[in-house]
Amino acid sequence: MQAAQKNIRIQLWVAILAVVLLAIKVVAYYITNSVAVLTDAMEGIVNIVAGFIGLYSLTVSAKPRDEDHPYGHGKVEFVSAGLEGTMILIAGGVILFQAVHNLIFPEPIKELDKGVILICATAVANYVMGLICLRAGRRNNSIALQSSGKHLHSDTYSTIGLSLGLLVVYYTRLQWLDSAIAIVFAGIILLTGYRIMRRSLAGIMDETDRSLLEEMVETLNKHRQVNWIDLHNLRIIKYGHILHLDCHLTVPWYLNIHEAHLEIDELTALVRDRFGVSVEFFVHTDGCLEFQCRICNKFECPVRQHPFEKKLAWTVKNISSDKKHRLEKDDG
Repeated sequence: MQAAQKNIRIQLWVAILAVVLLAIKVVAYYITNSVAVLTDAMEGIVNIVAGFIGLYSLTVSAKPRDEDHPYGHGKVEFVSAGLEGTMILIAGGVILFQAVHNLIFPEPIKELDKGVILICATAVANYVMGLICLRAGRRNNSIALQSSGKHLHSDTYSTIGLSLGLLVVYYTRLQWLDSAIAIVFAGIILLTGYRIMRRSLAGIMDETDRSLLEEMVETLNKHRQVNWIDLHNLRIIKYGHILHLDCHLTVPWYLNIHEAHLEIDELTALVRDRFGVSVEFFVHTDGCLEFQCRICNKFECPVRQHPFEKKLAWTVKNISSDKKHRLEKDDG
């Protein structure tokens, strides 16, 4: 809950900063009459909407579980990211239209040097806030904060590139470059919106997070205990800042309930130590079967039926399988 409240505070500052920076960008547009600067201002409007949508989603996701939402409210963060991506796509389309129109029907540009100074100041502010969002989002597993951070950094890079382009316009006096620059950055904005939308849909559809699974497998293999004979049917679902993990852990069949539970405690402690405390576990224990003796390296086992032959390393593929592991010659 403390992490969730911190996420909300950060997102509130994102929303406030977006309002301030939009005002600066609007001033820069009226000073310069540059369609490229208008591009940056349009994205500023998106930042405001996205900032307050993100604030709302983080507030909702911080609510505790209830009867209607037994897994909590974290999924709203994916909806928030989807709305943000949609807004970015719309802004990119409007900017592209305006840039093409201005290329065909150009308007005079003025005082670009002052405009560049103003929008460069907004780039610095966006970068710092984006860095704060990304670090907090990764630490607290918040998709909303990570989306905000990436969006702010994307805005920063586009503003820097736009500023360099405007300096070229300023020194060459080739005013058609203003529209050309706006078209290029409209394309970048559209690509950013698509990526955010793609990640949002992946979360809503519970798409497998391959990189997270690979990191999990590496950790489990490195710290694998002798009583963890097999691990399979492992699934990870992310709800906001909380990871829900369920799996089947095979332990020696002669362990009593308390001993088996201690093995689960070791497994959960290992994962929480690596991935943070916001992890919920649903671990089902299986007793080992005779064919698993060949892959079990518990050499002091008092009931071994077959000699140990080979240790099977866990992989993303085999721990995600719903079948117990065995040597190939045992299949069938």
